[in-house]
Amino acid sequence: MEGPFDRVPGVLQTWSGYTGGPEVGPTYKDISYGRTGHYEALRVIYDPAKISYAQLLEVFWRNIDPTQSDGQFCDRGNQYRSAVFTSDPDEIATAEASRTAAAKKLGKTVVTEVLPRSDFWLAEDYHQDFYQKSPGRYLQYRMGCGRDRRLRELWGTTGH
Repeated sequence: MEGPFDRVPGVLQTWSGYTGGPEVGPTYKDISYGRTGHYEALRVIYDPAKISYAQLLEVFWRNIDPTQSDGQFCDRGNQYRSAVFTSDPDEIATAEASRTAAAKKLGKTVVTEVLPRSDFWLAEDYHQDFYQKSPGRYLQYRMGCGRDRRLRELWGTTGH
């Protein structure tokens, strides 16, 4: 998910990590085995003078399968479910309206949850900017998971 957001004017920084679970300092090994209640997540730092929260949500929706309840693409498990984490009532309202609009556009039930923001733990260094550090492996993953095919089926595009 870093790549689509990194290319958006107004996005200043993205960080891969984990959120939503009770454990302190989870690791990828803990997360990938489903040992915690965390989600794999992305923190997006942006300039609201250049891009709005609603516009960021559009990037988010176009890069996930919001109808998949058991993960994302070939990644299965609760840690791979999609969610929007919000920090205030305005973000909640914007995220809820955006989720409703996505469901209407797709004509399908959207299972992506809107949840309160919680502690965010940075993923290990090798996860940061993985799409740039290991472009061949990342492309192989995308193709093998059917990510681009599924995004085209849903949205008519392969994401931003």
